[in-house]
Amino acid sequence: MKLRTSEYFIQETLRSLRRNNWMSFASVGTVAVSLFVLGVFLLLVLNMNRLASSLESQVQISVYLADGLSESARKDIASDIEALQGIEEIRYVPKEKAKERLAKRLGDQKYLLDALGEKNPLPDSFEVVLKSPALVETAAAAITRMDGVEQAKYGQDVIEHLFAITRLIRIFGLALMVLLAGATLFIISNTIRLTVFARRKEVAIMKYVGATDWFIRWPFLLEGMVLGFVGGVLAAIALQSFYAAMAAKIYETLAFFPLLPQYPYMYYVSAAILLSGMGIGALGSTISLKRFLKV
Repeated sequence: MKLRTSEYFIQETLRSLRRNNWMSFASVGTVAVSLFVLGVFLLLVLNMNRLASSLESQVQISVYLADGLSESARKDIASDIEALQGIEEIRYVPKEKAKERLAKRLGDQKYLLDALGEKNPLPDSFEVVLKSPALVETAAAAITRMDGVEQAKYGQDVIEHLFAITRLIRIFGLALMVLLAGATLFIISNTIRLTVFARRKEVAIMKYVGATDWFIRWPFLLEGMVLGFVGGVLAAIALQSFYAAMAAKIYETLAFFPLLPQYPYMYYVSAAILLSGMGIGALGSTISLKRFLKV
C-alpha cells in the first residue's frame, strides 16, 4: 500500500468519525459496556475452570478397612493399591488418628464423642491420592473389590454435582459472550451503515470510475476497527480495576480461594478484549458495506 493511499484512508476515517461524532461516541460507549460484560463473564468462566481443576486435583479416595486385619494383611492391601494405575500417594490413617481428626472437626461439639467412652467405632483407613481425577472412579471400583476393604469412597455425589454446576456456568457464560459479541457487532455495523448511507452516491461514483472494492472499503474498515479499539481500551481499563477490587474483597474472606492471579492473566484478557473489539469492528464494517458495493 502506497504512503499517499494510506494517508487518504486515515484522513477519510478521521473525517467520518468527526462527521458522526455523537453516533461514534454512543457506539464507543455501547461497545465498551458490551466488551466489559464480555470480559467479566470470560473471567468468571476462567476462574470456574481454575476452581474445578483445583477441586479435581484434591479428589482422593478414602479406603475403609475391615476390623481385625493383621498388619501383614494391611500391607498387602497397600501393595495392591500401589500396583493400580495412576496412584500417586497412599497414607495410612489408624482409627486413633481418625478419631482425633473428627474431634477437631467437631470443634465445640467434640463433647459428643465423650458418650463413646473408650470405644472407637471408626475404622482404620487409607487415603489414596491419584495422578489424574479421571482415574478416581475406576480405582475406587477396583479397591472396593479387594479382600479386607469394607468401602472406598470419594464423595461421588458432591463431585458430580459440583462438576455439573461448573459445566452449566461454562455453557451459560459462553452463550452470553456470543450474545454480547453479536450485539456489539450489530451496533458497530449500524453505525458504519449510517456513514455509508450518507456517502452512498460517493461510493457509487467511485465504483463507476473504476475504484476497487478494497479501496472503497478500507476507510470504513478502519473506522470500525477504531470504534472497536477505543471501546476495547475503555473496557480493559474498567475490567482491570473491577477485577482488582473483587479479588481484594474475596481474599478478605476466602484467603485460599484459587482465583486467577491478576498478572499476567489480566494482560491476556485485556489483549483478548482489544482484539475482539477490533475484529468485531472490522466485521461490522464489512457487513455494512456489502450491499452498497453492488452498483
